[in-house]
Amino acid sequence: MEIFLIKAVQFFASLSILVLIHELGHFAFARLFKVRVEKFYLFFNPWFTLFKFKPKNRDTEYGLGWLPLGGYCKISGMIDESLDKEQMAQPPKPYEFRSKPAGQRLLIMTAGVIFNFLLAIFIYSMILFHWGDDYLPLRNMTQGMEFNETFKNVGFVDGDILLKADDEPLERIEDCLMKIIEAKTVTVRRGGREFLINIPDDMVQLTLRAKDTPYKIRFPMIVSDLESSTAKEAGIRAKDRIIGVDQVSTETYEEASKAFAANKGKIVSIEVLREGQSLTINAPISAEGKLGIYSCGIYDIFETVSEQYSFLSAFPAGIRLGVNTLKGYVGSMKHVFTKEGAKSVGSFGMIGNLFPKMWNWRIFWELTAFLSIILAFMNILPIPALDGGHVLFLLYEVVTRRKPSDKFLEYAQITGMFLLISLMIYALGNDIVRFLF
Repeated sequence: MEIFLIKAVQFFASLSILVLIHELGHFAFARLFKVRVEKFYLFFNPWFTLFKFKPKNRDTEYGLGWLPLGGYCKISGMIDESLDKEQMAQPPKPYEFRSKPAGQRLLIMTAGVIFNFLLAIFIYSMILFHWGDDYLPLRNMTQGMEFNETFKNVGFVDGDILLKADDEPLERIEDCLMKIIEAKTVTVRRGGREFLINIPDDMVQLTLRAKDTPYKIRFPMIVSDLESSTAKEAGIRAKDRIIGVDQVSTETYEEASKAFAANKGKIVSIEVLREGQSLTINAPISAEGKLGIYSCGIYDIFETVSEQYSFLSAFPAGIRLGVNTLKGYVGSMKHVFTKEGAKSVGSFGMIGNLFPKMWNWRIFWELTAFLSIILAFMNILPIPALDGGHVLFLLYEVVTRRKPSDKFLEYAQITGMFLLISLMIYALGNDIVRFLF
C-alpha cells in the first residue's frame, strides 16, 4: 500500500503541474487578446466541484474538479466540452472568442501545447543545470547485454555489445531500442570482433509481441557492503566479485541471483575474485535465497561519462533533449496502430507505474518533462474535442476564408468527445488486463 501511495502522489503531482501549465497557456493568450475566460479549473467538474472561488469584479471562476482527465478553461464564445448552446445562440460579443480574428484564435488554441513543450524544455534544462548529465555509454558496458528469445532468434547473443544501428552509432541504452528495431543491420562487438546482424522487416511487430524486455545490461555481482552478519562471519568482504556458486560459473548478477535462489537454506561454496586472487568460501544462503550482501550497481562498476552545464549552456542542451524526445515519441507512435501496438496502450495505471517506488526528485522531473511532451503531442492531433481539432478547423477557415457553421462544430465536438471517451475506456481495459494477467 505504501508503494502504491508513493507512486500515486507522484503521478497526481506531475499531472496537476502539466494540466495547470496547459490551461494557463490558453488562459494567458485569451486574456492577451481580451477574450473573456469564464472558468479556469484543475480537473473536470461534472455534477459537482470540490472547491471554487470568484474574485470580486472578475469574470473568471477558479476551481478544483474531481475528475482527473484534464483541465478546463472555459472561453466565452467558443464551442467546447460544455456545449453551451444558449451562449452560442446569442449575437457575438466583442469579448468572445468567435469575435476575434482567426490568427488570434489560432494562437489561443495552440498556446496550451506550446506551454507544455516549453515546460518540458525548461525542466530538462534545469535538470541538466542542477544534476548534469551522467550516463553510461553502451561501449563501456564490457559484459554487453542479455537478450530475450525474440532478439536471440534474430542473431543476437548474450554478451554482445551494441555499437551501431545501420551507420548510426548507439551511445545510450535509453535511446537505442527504436533505432535497433527499425534498422536494416545492427553492428555488435562479440569476443573482440565486430559482427553484422540483419534485422527482419517485421522486427517492430516481433518486439511488441514479446512479453519480456528485449535486453538487459549484463554486469557482475560485486559486493558493495554486507547486509547480514552471517555473510561477514563466512568471510565475504566488500569488493568481492562473485564468480561461482556451488561449482557453477556465475559471470553476471542475474546468474548469481538465480544460483542463490536455487540453493535456499543451504550452505554452499562461493567462489569470489578478491584483489586478482580466486578464493572459495563456504557461506549460508537464507530461506529467501539471499547471500546477505548489497551489490554494486552498474554506475559503480562501469565507467560513466559526466557532462556539467552552466545556467546558460543548460538551455540549448535542454532544447536538444526536448526536441530529440519529441522525435523519438512521434516515431514510436506509428507502431500504436498495429495489433501489438494497440495492446500496449494504457491509461492511469500504466503511466502511474512509471514512477519509482521511492520518491526521487530527478526521476520525478524527468518523467514530468516526458509526460509534458506527450501531452503536447496528443493535444495537437487533429481530433475534434482536442486542441488540434480546433486548430484544424481554424486552418480551414484561414485557407478558405469561410467559417465552419456552429452546428458542424457542435457535432464535431460531440464526435470527438465520444472517440476520446472510447479510447480512454479501451486504455483502462488494457490496464486492468495487465494487472490481472
